[in-house]
Amino acid sequence: MTSSARRPTPLTTKLAEQIRHEGPISVADYMRTCLHDRDHGYYRKQRAIGRDGDFVTAPEISQVFGELIGLWCAVVWQQMGSPPSIRLVELGPGRGTLMRDALKAARAVPDFCRALRVHLVESNALLIEQQRATLKNETVPIAWAVDLDTKAAGDRPAIVIANEFLDTIPVTQWVFHDAHWRIRRVGLDTAGLLSFTHGNPDPNAPLPPGIPAEPQEGDIFETRCGALVDWAGKLAALGAPLAALVIDYGHLQSAIGDTLQAIRAHRYEDPLAEPGEADLTAHVDFAEFGAEMARYGFCLDGPVTQAAFLGSLGIVERASRLMAANPDKAAAIEGAVARLMAAGGMGSRFKAVGVRGKGLPPLPGFEAVDIGRAGN
Repeated sequence: MTSSARRPTPLTTKLAEQIRHEGPISVADYMRTCLHDRDHGYYRKQRAIGRDGDFVTAPEISQVFGELIGLWCAVVWQQMGSPPSIRLVELGPGRGTLMRDALKAARAVPDFCRALRVHLVESNALLIEQQRATLKNETVPIAWAVDLDTKAAGDRPAIVIANEFLDTIPVTQWVFHDAHWRIRRVGLDTAGLLSFTHGNPDPNAPLPPGIPAEPQEGDIFETRCGALVDWAGKLAALGAPLAALVIDYGHLQSAIGDTLQAIRAHRYEDPLAEPGEADLTAHVDFAEFGAEMARYGFCLDGPVTQAAFLGSLGIVERASRLMAANPDKAAAIEGAVARLMAAGGMGSRFKAVGVRGKGLPPLPGFEAVDIGRAGN
């Protein structure tokens, strides 16, 4: 979308006024404002997920996705020694679809279900309404919060699920201009429209190891370093034992590239086009994520591709059983699973990584583990 095709939004006016008075803002601040502004932020007011929203996530494509994660959680609980009480935390639970399917599958392990206390971390009031409706018939205790509750952690173990959550954490972008790295910013051009610009040289730019020694003019790299430190600290404060499953799209090694993107009505658009009306995300740098988790003493399993992760959990076998039980829906079930596993698509673009305390063994899906044992 070109600048001439932009449609001003209430947040456009608010941002322009701020920039006129205070100067250009960082890309991270721009992204944070677009997503979380109290009055006009995307996550404050949009029903983002689903065919009628702006994008579709894996749990909305196939119920098998959430079912496998539910059984994954049951196996992890068993690895923890089957404690009598455990918190199951989901970050950014969407419409509640993943948790609904996960709890459905978890019923195969009654003791696990009795131990569960579900915590959903969500800031979107409209999505909370949908989550309550989706989960209204569940019998396990469910609580909602806008952030991780670390104060009441105590010694209760926790399992954390974060599917397509890290990509929404704002990124700081650095641009190489006139032989120096500078923070990339959002300012106003001569016509008063939002535009990308850059700040003063910064000799202390936190260069990832994958950045070339001799960058080219205009090169961009991204980092979530500060934000990841914050989340790693919150996870560490949850208590022990702790395990987390992170599934998101991104790259395995730090590299040059601008991955900031806006999506609305299942189409990509200029991230500066209509602030507050489109979802803004950026690819996850899994090397950076792993380094920050390791600094807090966590062990990392993976990353592996989503296809490899789901395949090791038995997605093909589970889908086959579902197709046999629902022959009239077999083609749709097969097509949905194929979409999750597609090489060159979701199967390879999305990665899975396990995060665990040092006292836990490697997590399911990152080695040969038969999650069918969860029901025995």
